Amino acid sequence: MLTDKECRAAQPGPRPVKLFDGHGLHLFISTSGFKGWRLKYRFAGREKQLTFGPFPQVSLREARDRRDEALKLLRSGQDPAEQPLQARSETFRTAALRWHALQLPGWKPKHAADVLASLENEVFPAIGDKQLVAIRPSDVRTLLEAVQERGAVETAHRLRGRISAVFQLAIAEDLVEVDPAASVRAVLRPISNRLRPALTLIKPCRDLIAALEDLPLHPGTKLASRLLALTAARPGMIRWAEPAEFEQLDSTEPVWRVPAAKMKLTRHESEQDAFDFVLPLSRQSVATIRVALDLAGRRKYLFPSHWHTHRPLSENALVAAYRRVPGNSGKHVPHGWRASFATIMNERAATAGRPGDRAVIDLMLAHQPRGVEARYNRAAFMERRRELAQEWADLLMQDLVEPAELIEGPRRRR
Repeated sequence: MLTDKECRAAQPGPRPVKLFDGHGLHLFISTSGFKGWRLKYRFAGREKQLTFGPFPQVSLREARDRRDEALKLLRSGQDPAEQPLQARSETFRTAALRWHALQLPGWKPKHAADVLASLENEVFPAIGDKQLVAIRPSDVRTLLEAVQERGAVETAHRLRGRISAVFQLAIAEDLVEVDPAASVRAVLRPISNRLRPALTLIKPCRDLIAALEDLPLHPGTKLASRLLALTAARPGMIRWAEPAEFEQLDSTEPVWRVPAAKMKLTRHESEQDAFDFVLPLSRQSVATIRVALDLAGRRKYLFPSHWHTHRPLSENALVAAYRRVPGNSGKHVPHGWRASFATIMNERAATAGRPGDRAVIDLMLAHQPRGVEARYNRAAFMERRRELAQEWADLLMQDLVEPAELIEGPRRRR
């Protein structure tokens, strides 16, 4: 029989691995590292198989319980695959984890992790332990309204869609008859299509950074915000950044090499190294990264979660920090640095008679056409991109403290 320690320590190989526990139950390990419980059995002379969900979300003990229930059905002459197993006892959590496992082959790892984190942080605390058949539209509405009340309307809509998808799977498995999340769409606030708020003058940008860094925030949040502003990267790129992505920090040509899998690309493109995105780093960015590396230690992510150090900074951490800045409501959001950079640097280029900079600035923001030219452009104009990155950093960081001082507590300008 297997032990929990053996299951956790098991590693993928060049071929799928099966670790058997007994009576047909085994832990399936794909070549990519996914671990999932399966039950091998025979019915009416044919070999069949059931899936019980991913490990460790579905524990060894829970997998054994499901196996025993399936074997009980077999002894009574019923095929477990044709029965609504645990129809009256399965919780939303177990159903959601099974739905998540089914989606993994079509998702990027980053997206899969984001979806799982959103369920664990937002949904499971409210309805995770409720039986599927006991969940009502009012339960779903209550949890989504709480998300809306903090201003995360888009997040509420995404969560509703994921909850609904779990119930659609349960309906297909004959576990429930209705989707309680379907009708809740009508009471959610509409998603605004207006542009994200962004400051477009350099002095207010500096003032915002100084005000945020003077708040009693976790140092990692302040460093993540500063690197976000300096690189004009997408917030998700900052959250998921790993130390190994920052190269040549001791040279005159430091870069941040973002794997294609983390970029907004098609799945086909995201699986090709040729589509890695390379950002030249300013001196101020390098200084910020060095301090963040020291703070992160040996953790996987440059900006780890403050509560779960094996996870990245939460999606809401930067958004919440910007909301706390006095007078910033409706003026600037984390994603707004991309618009700030584009507007300010394009205006400077126009004033200086440098029309060619517009295309370079678009490249720096990863606004690129698809195909072969896009692959080439990811490494094009690197010298000019480095110059513009340094020009932006010099403008933005004027009179602001060194990043090392952000570790010591609230600091104002020098």
